[in-house]
Amino acid sequence: MFSRAVFRAPRVFAPRVTLASRWISTEIKSAIDEAVSSSPVVLFMKGTPEFPQCGFSRATIQTLGQQGVDPEKFAAYNVLEDDDLRQGIKEYSEWPTIPQLYVNGEFVGGCDIVMQMAKSGELAELLEGSNALIPEEDEGPTEAQVTPKKR
Repeated sequence: MFSRAVFRAPRVFAPRVTLASRWISTEIKSAIDEAVSSSPVVLFMKGTPEFPQCGFSRATIQTLGQQGVDPEKFAAYNVLEDDDLRQGIKEYSEWPTIPQLYVNGEFVGGCDIVMQMAKSGELAELLEGSNALIPEEDEGPTEAQVTPKKR
């Protein structure tokens, strides 16, 4: 029925990109929206802050701890507990790796970005500006107020 062409046009070599992408459901998107807005600082990670399950998640959680993030203003979500969350967060942020850090609802980046920002001081500025750090305690007066006792 169809004949083969004797002449074949040269192929244009272009890299094939296969995206393993699926559309994020509205249910997953709204659950992630809610999670991202649940605290000023939100980390999607493998494992928990107490027991990270990958080196990148461990490094990110340690960096946040070193920065002095207030535990009351921090939430972590274990993507290993829910495959929909694990895949959905990648589509939500359009970032292919985990961990993922959000501050005040805005995507900051993954482990490499967090490390670079910590090194440059940008992360401390961002967290301080977001009022997400443990408040400094008032140490009292800077000079001693001593009055001698009269006898």
